Amino acid sequence: MATTAISKTKILGGSFLLEERQTADVFIPEDFTEQQQMIGQTTEEFAINEILPQVDKIEHKDFSVSRDLLKKAGDLGLSGVEIPEAYGGLEMDKVTAAIIADHIAKYAGFATTWGAHSGIGLLPIVYFGTEEQKRKYLPKLAAGEIVGAYALSESSSGSDALNCRTRAELSKDGKHYILNGEKMWITNAGFADLFTVFAKVDGEKFTAFLVEKTFPGFSVGAEEHKMGIRGSSTCPIILNDCKVPVENLLGEIGKGHVIAFNILNIGRFKLGAMCVGGARVSIENAIGYAKQRKAFSKVIADFGLVREKLANMATLIYVGESMVYRTVGMMDVALDEVDKSGADASKETRKAIEEYAVECSIIKVWGSEMIDYVVDETMQIYAGYGFVEEYPAERAYRDARINRIFEGTNEINRMLIIQMLMKRATSGALPLMQAGAKLREEILAGPSFEESPSGPWVDEERILAGVKKAFLLVAGAALEKYRDRLADQQEVVAALSDMVMECYAIESSLRRVQKAQAARGAESVAVMADAARVFLHDATDRVEIGARTALAAVLEGDMLKTQLAVLRRFLKREPADTVAMRQRVSAAVQAGDRYPFEGR
Repeated sequence: MATTAISKTKILGGSFLLEERQTADVFIPEDFTEQQQMIGQTTEEFAINEILPQVDKIEHKDFSVSRDLLKKAGDLGLSGVEIPEAYGGLEMDKVTAAIIADHIAKYAGFATTWGAHSGIGLLPIVYFGTEEQKRKYLPKLAAGEIVGAYALSESSSGSDALNCRTRAELSKDGKHYILNGEKMWITNAGFADLFTVFAKVDGEKFTAFLVEKTFPGFSVGAEEHKMGIRGSSTCPIILNDCKVPVENLLGEIGKGHVIAFNILNIGRFKLGAMCVGGARVSIENAIGYAKQRKAFSKVIADFGLVREKLANMATLIYVGESMVYRTVGMMDVALDEVDKSGADASKETRKAIEEYAVECSIIKVWGSEMIDYVVDETMQIYAGYGFVEEYPAERAYRDARINRIFEGTNEINRMLIIQMLMKRATSGALPLMQAGAKLREEILAGPSFEESPSGPWVDEERILAGVKKAFLLVAGAALEKYRDRLADQQEVVAALSDMVMECYAIESSLRRVQKAQAARGAESVAVMADAARVFLHDATDRVEIGARTALAAVLEGDMLKTQLAVLRRFLKREPADTVAMRQRVSAAVQAGDRYPFEGR
């Protein structure tokens, strides 16, 4: 059910920190078109009817099943949604891509396989391939006839990807690049046909190549025995004088980092969507078990602390869902401005996606930590049974842990969030410095005695504004002390990054319920409003703690006391009865035996 009209105004990445975003500017799940809902339903049915019955075989590494499922996904168009029609794909929007990732995540083992194939496995060719490379590989990848993989990591250069040791030398006849090295932790490696491999030409120029498994000198190592996502294939690949035709060089020599970072950026928003989908499955398992498990003569779903867990889980899924679809909605508006027939279409498409690199890192970090919380609380609800393999909590717990490592560790992404914001600020793309100067003027002016605005969300808007000011306050103090050495203060940078994430999460959850309320009335979204307010108050508490910690690391003496007083002024608020709000959210979870906000 659609809400209100959606603005087609392009929004600057990171600008949520500085501007008051209107509801029309924010895409929410309630804005899904009928076609997007149908694709979501198709994916849901594929996951339930085709994937879930095969879980036991996939968990035992029967990869013929995985390949068969990739073929079926290709037949449904689920793997080619981002491939242009000219090369056998559907060429649909990023919202649709996120919907598919969200709903296919009912079983993490295959979702990992599918994600590596349909995302990082083929998108390098979509965005950077030559016409010949696209025509040769993309139709088969879209159909699932061949399987893609992405080989970036090495044993000595996981997060530090540019420090790779794999080398590429041009052969004497100029017809091949000879690759030597080893790549580690490569998803789909055990059965993939085509690999995007990164190596340094002449030991210096970081470059990407398209490597077929049949090329001489290419081999695959033994399967890794992993703690989680056991249904996915993870192997090293070995390149021993591997002969790669020169026409399989991808992009430009020395520009491999452009490919690597742009593709990882796309992978991050999809990972966020998968975390949302996986968390929904987990809460359904949790409520199903809680309503049938008895203790002290009543079902445990009746106990207050279990209700609290269910409410927290639903609230966090709601916030994560809001952030994911807000982000891809902004991407689609930016992509609508790209002339798909233009000579620079691929370059402009990459620029439109890269604009939201900060937001993609946010939803990767936030989503992976959200699902970790959800599966952990699900296991706690199952108690001893949660530790037993035959119950779903055990596998979900194991499978979720990798998400904080995938697509750049959460530590790296926390550093990137602030690094990218500062880069945009110094380039003039984002007026962070001007906002900081304006805030200093406000602080010096003292409290305002103007009449406060009124309205149903006025208190929440004031708190959100205070959270944004708190970030600017701490960021300004940190920059003033450390300047260009800020990146070396990782603890402070991480605290700033957490504040940025809370800002985006709070605003995304508020704008969603406000937009839905404007379309359908306050009563129909009352429980959603409870979830948004619960998160607002919890997140503001975390912001205050993080800000105090960071300020104490940056300042001392009277200046610290002054800034802490300013912080208290920004974050001053009346206490809210979040216990009652959580009880209402939990009641909604129990009433429907599922996450209560999907499709509402």
